Amino acid sequence: MTVAALVAAVTAAAVCARTLWLGTHRRLAGRRRGGGGAAVLATLPEFLTGSVLATVIGVQLGWLPALGWYGPRWTVLPALALGLPAGAVLGRLLADLLPGAFAEPWAPAAAARGIPGRRIARQALRRCVPGLLPNIGLFAVGLTGGSVAVEQIFDIPGLGRTLLESALAQDLPVLQTGVLVLLALAAVTGLAARTGARLLTGPALRDGALPTLHRRAAPARGVAPLVYGGLLLAVVAAGLPRNPLALDTGERLRAPSRAHPFGTDALGRDVLARVAHGALDTLALAVAISAVCLVAGVLLGLLPRLSGPLADTVNAVPPVLAGLLVTAVAGSGTATPALAVTAVAWAPLALHTAALLRQERATLHLTATRALGAGRRHLLRRALLPAVLPPVTRHALLRLPGTALALASLGFLGLGAQPPSPEWGLLLAENQPYAERAPWAVLAPAAALALLGALAVTAAGGIRLRRRRADDRPTPKEPPTGPALLQPVPGRPVPVARTGGRTPASRTR
Repeated sequence: MTVAALVAAVTAAAVCARTLWLGTHRRLAGRRRGGGGAAVLATLPEFLTGSVLATVIGVQLGWLPALGWYGPRWTVLPALALGLPAGAVLGRLLADLLPGAFAEPWAPAAAARGIPGRRIARQALRRCVPGLLPNIGLFAVGLTGGSVAVEQIFDIPGLGRTLLESALAQDLPVLQTGVLVLLALAAVTGLAARTGARLLTGPALRDGALPTLHRRAAPARGVAPLVYGGLLLAVVAAGLPRNPLALDTGERLRAPSRAHPFGTDALGRDVLARVAHGALDTLALAVAISAVCLVAGVLLGLLPRLSGPLADTVNAVPPVLAGLLVTAVAGSGTATPALAVTAVAWAPLALHTAALLRQERATLHLTATRALGAGRRHLLRRALLPAVLPPVTRHALLRLPGTALALASLGFLGLGAQPPSPEWGLLLAENQPYAERAPWAVLAPAAALALLGALAVTAAGGIRLRRRRADDRPTPKEPPTGPALLQPVPGRPVPVARTGGRTPASRTR
């Protein structure tokens, strides 16, 4: 967990480095946020990253050991598998908040006074980090007990894998002790995250003197979502006419060719057909779960006193153990993975919503609106929700491929889809033993999931606060002089001419 946390910190710094540099040089206006590589990396869950690293670096290139736990060299690949996705997600969330911090009045004033850009960047980070500290606490717990699939891939005797084995063997003392350890870790990290957020924000949070980080802007436009969506649609359209269940043992583990563009698996089945047919079930279920978790996360985030302790408790239970609990209560079936993932996937969105609402309630414009007599319903509908929903929705889209792979990891461990289903996670699990002989069988579903992640993240860039028409009205560069001062200007009060201390009758009305 320690090495993975270091990898996550370095990855988050690399993802938001460009935004920090542009912000310190006052060049963020009109710039697009993030790149395609960061978008893909942010959406690769640990299971998929571990499979790709073990296949390419460990097996094909042989640079690092891909199996076992015998020394520091065996730590690198598992730490990369855990730290790269976590750091990319945190970096994307931080890069999403940084433009709002650099747009606050203190930033141009500091630059005009000649304060170095490094100090301005540090203050911008200090302004944005409190809204992300709850999610950082969630990742700390996830790196400990939620890495069951990574421990399974690299054969690591970690805490998550120990809990899974004890649950399958019905070893209740070990299971109860491990869950209590995770609950204690979740409680400590949650308390530390909330305390750190209050310390970093300072008295401005108490006094209601924070500027808002969420600015109204036009939706970002680009061709990247169209390109990623077109590629994914082309793959699905090319594979749907093919039979995903047709067996041909004479063509097993064939390399990509004209007859089989993505090659064949261990039973001679066409990988393109299985990827295309598995996309329908995988995408539909992942989108449905993400929508439910978004609604539940926002509603529970509006009640931070309830959602905070509940989210800390839920996050202490890895999805695999949640799947076992759901199986014990509701029995095994196709709905078991969906219920297990839904039971734990709302927690990051709820904590993100609560953290953003805590800061938004302390903003100056909200304090002024409240002083003018606005009620709670008006503030919630006109100020709080419009400021919080866009970043939380982008966060939910960022986790959409992770939801699909959480279902896949349950299938990889035998708790989800069962053969001969062409579900993407099951494809990775079935072809993992043949990664050395047929890497295309693992890389094909991995590439499809990477396309899904890039599509979700780049499409999220179009979710912004809509700019009001009044905000779009250009303002004159120089104030009018002479008779123009008496001309009515839309949106401004009509000037009153004073003559001998009396107001003319024409101006009385």
